[in-house]
Amino acid sequence: MPDYQDFQAFTAPAKLNLFLHVIGHRSDGYHLLQTAFRLLDIGDTLYLKVRNDGIIQRVNEIAHVPQHQDLCIRAANLLKTYALTHLAHQTLALANLGVDIKLEKNIPMGGGLGGGSSDAATVLLALNQLWHLHLNRQTLMDLGLQLGADVPVFVFGNNAWAEGVGEQLHPINCQSNHYLIITPQVNAETAKIFSHKELTRNSIPTTIAAFSRYVVSGELVSGQKFRNDLEPIAIKLYPQIKDALSWLNQFAQAKMSGSGASVFAEFSSKEEANQVLQLKPSEYFGVVASGISQHPLYNYTTD
Repeated sequence: MPDYQDFQAFTAPAKLNLFLHVIGHRSDGYHLLQTAFRLLDIGDTLYLKVRNDGIIQRVNEIAHVPQHQDLCIRAANLLKTYALTHLAHQTLALANLGVDIKLEKNIPMGGGLGGGSSDAATVLLALNQLWHLHLNRQTLMDLGLQLGADVPVFVFGNNAWAEGVGEQLHPINCQSNHYLIITPQVNAETAKIFSHKELTRNSIPTTIAAFSRYVVSGELVSGQKFRNDLEPIAIKLYPQIKDALSWLNQFAQAKMSGSGASVFAEFSSKEEANQVLQLKPSEYFGVVASGISQHPLYNYTTD
């Protein structure tokens, strides 16, 4: 374990999409969605140390993620730019705001579990507090949307029903569920899946009320009314995802999260999920997770 004693640690939780419907296609290329985001008790860990010399940098290496592409760095720079533009009246040495960032990745990259988006949102929330900016949640959500469609839900901080491109959010209540998440060794390209000519883009819109009835009845995972419209394309493009679904379906009804490649199934207890995890083929990454009600930094805004 690295020595991060001079840093403050923050958890960036993972998420599942309990379902994902594509209900339309905008002229700018974005797809209109309906989905339910489920926050989890597993995640990446961000270590932050405030600087007063204006430098924003990541101080550890992350394979295949150069600093200029890192959503954590982009989030910190975006937040600082906003502060310089909109908070100049405050008695803060805004130009000197800086931070060292160490990122410990636990969420598989490219798995549809929201790792990069959650990291970016956690940086926005944490630095809002550490830099004493006192911005409200909506402002941080608007900034997050500039970084990616999944960033706002982590700033929102609740399990959420999402529409639009994923930014129109409404809180939902979820039971204390437990999941086994399996990730095959494949990088599912989100853009490739969304641009596929066979993707369903006209699912009939549903409602939060209908979703809630399925949650209560326990049919959410097993029923086809709430499915992942990206899954048929993903398994066609990436046979490894199809194989992972087939393996997990032996034990419980499995679904893909987001645009993949991770798949998940719900279990009645962590013990049952862990028993199945012990049977996992070695080529898969696997983890047992439970749902949480809010982001750990939910109160790091002025709301």
